Amino acid sequence: MIDLAQLRREPEFVKAALARRGVSSATMDEIVRLDVEHRRLLQEAERLRAEVKDLSRQVGDARRAKDTDAADRLTAQSRVLGDQEREATEATETVATELREQLLMIPNLPSPDAPDGLDEDANVELRRWWVGMDEGIGFPTYGEHQRVAHWEIGAELGILDLESGVKIAGSMFPLFRGAGARLLRSLGYFALDRHTGDYEEIRPPSFALTETMMSTGHLPKSADDMYAIERDDLWAIPTAEVPLTSMRRGEILDEAELPIRLTAQTACFRREAGSAGRDTRGLLRVHEFDKVELFAYCTPEQAEAAHADILSRAEGLLQSLGLTYRVLDLCCGDLGTSSARTLDLEVFSPGVDRWLEVSSVSWFRDFQARRANVRYRTSDGSTALVHTVNGSALAWARIWAALVETYRQPDGSVVLPDVLAPYMGDQTRIRPKAS
Repeated sequence: MIDLAQLRREPEFVKAALARRGVSSATMDEIVRLDVEHRRLLQEAERLRAEVKDLSRQVGDARRAKDTDAADRLTAQSRVLGDQEREATEATETVATELREQLLMIPNLPSPDAPDGLDEDANVELRRWWVGMDEGIGFPTYGEHQRVAHWEIGAELGILDLESGVKIAGSMFPLFRGAGARLLRSLGYFALDRHTGDYEEIRPPSFALTETMMSTGHLPKSADDMYAIERDDLWAIPTAEVPLTSMRRGEILDEAELPIRLTAQTACFRREAGSAGRDTRGLLRVHEFDKVELFAYCTPEQAEAAHADILSRAEGLLQSLGLTYRVLDLCCGDLGTSSARTLDLEVFSPGVDRWLEVSSVSWFRDFQARRANVRYRTSDGSTALVHTVNGSALAWARIWAALVETYRQPDGSVVLPDVLAPYMGDQTRIRPKAS
């Protein structure tokens, strides 16, 4: 949630920043109006409450003095003011609810470093990496054997069974088999082993309360894209960012503890609302996928280094896997609701001839911490909101797709990178069924 105090102090600055994200000035003017009205009603309710309290004292004094007429008159006045105080309190609560609902829909202020633009077409490519780039080798060329879509490769090798997934759960729920399932598991173990020296491994629940989902900004704005279990007031998590952000919800941390670095691999669930007929073949867009997340609570001064560390780790994994990728700086209009700055990593998948997003590394400033009420105590004894940073390292469904396409051989087999050998039982070649 944005800082309401900052909006009061610097309304034009906040409006100009949010205009870069497509938020209209009229929307922010309405929030300012509601804030002014809420404070006015609050003061009025408090004034009436004080008068009622004073009248109650006067009624007591009159009764003790056996002045029945004065006591009855003051009691009547107290009832009238009491009714007015209750009406003012109800009005205050109504305006407060409307103000909060509007604030919950407002995105974070973008970083000044985020590029201008209102959609993905304005994202800025910062750099590319491929095997041999440092030796002067040009952008990779791919053979015809690599220009085969991963869903065809998976069916041929018997490692991806989309039909069974549809039978069990419906479309866009993939089922992996044999070496395909082991490859998915191996990718998670490989990444966690790389991270757990510096990040504490967490295995959080796969479901979260509404309050937990609100803390990260996924609710209420993205409710249509979430899976809800209404009977239990639970939601299937779309990313481990959700439970990790709320692990310390409502707490005051010691500054000496920061940064607190956490990592988790979880299943992630997304309805992909509005995706019908768009990028839904194979593993390009699925309802359930595994992902390793990196997350940090930090001070504002630590945030840049924390963001850079997560990005470096995600890039390091892609380089170890030998996958061609690029780094995109997301423009203001393409940022997630809670993000102030996001860098995306996209791998090139030759079989579908596309760049596929496999990681978003984001800095949220204190936007999520304000919702989750996570603070830290500074050396001088005061408290401040933490900053949160997170990123995928990595999301496996599209990595799986890029690997089997990139490393497909002319004979139809797939030879996986050597770094996965310890996790694949040293069997890094996946052969066709007929072999």
